Amino acid sequence: MTNLCGDSELQELMATLQTEGGDELQRADRLVAEYPEDPRLHFLRGSILASIGRPIEALPALRKSVELAPDFAIARFQLGFFQLTSGEAEPALATWGPLALLPDGHYLRCFVAGLTYLIRDEFAEAIVQLRQGIAANSENPPLNRDMQIVIDKAQELLGESASDAGDGEVASATSFLLDQFPGRGRTN
Repeated sequence: MTNLCGDSELQELMATLQTEGGDELQRADRLVAEYPEDPRLHFLRGSILASIGRPIEALPALRKSVELAPDFAIARFQLGFFQLTSGEAEPALATWGPLALLPDGHYLRCFVAGLTYLIRDEFAEAIVQLRQGIAANSENPPLNRDMQIVIDKAQELLGESASDAGDGEVASATSFLLDQFPGRGRTN
């Protein structure tokens, strides 16, 4: 990658994201047009689009980020999380596959393990892994908040008896993720 956005421009975009002044997407679009090979910009653009409820446009931006930089771990995780919250468990698992190479105890590896347990409706195991990921994650606090929402819902489902679920079955992990993240999740 030879044509990457400069640190000052990237920091300016990040500052804009923190203030939410309404022009984040326009700034990201301008930088993506200027630096089309910078995976960080595609990731940020996808994050912005997802956060404003434009998931159809967010998905290609997140995919482009991973395509440009397959080892960009947070982009890979967020793409998979986006896929999962869009009801696409199998593609999410495929996207997350390379994250298994992260060191033991890495927060993203723990989050993937937890979400994988969740897909299999193994809520107790999911909670353990997600908590380990939160404890290990000091890089991305907004992601910890998202994972805590998943933990809270999994705990609710663990406490729910089969007779409490309207149709006699406990809700599936995917159905609760879809209910929890109507905007298809945040991609911070």
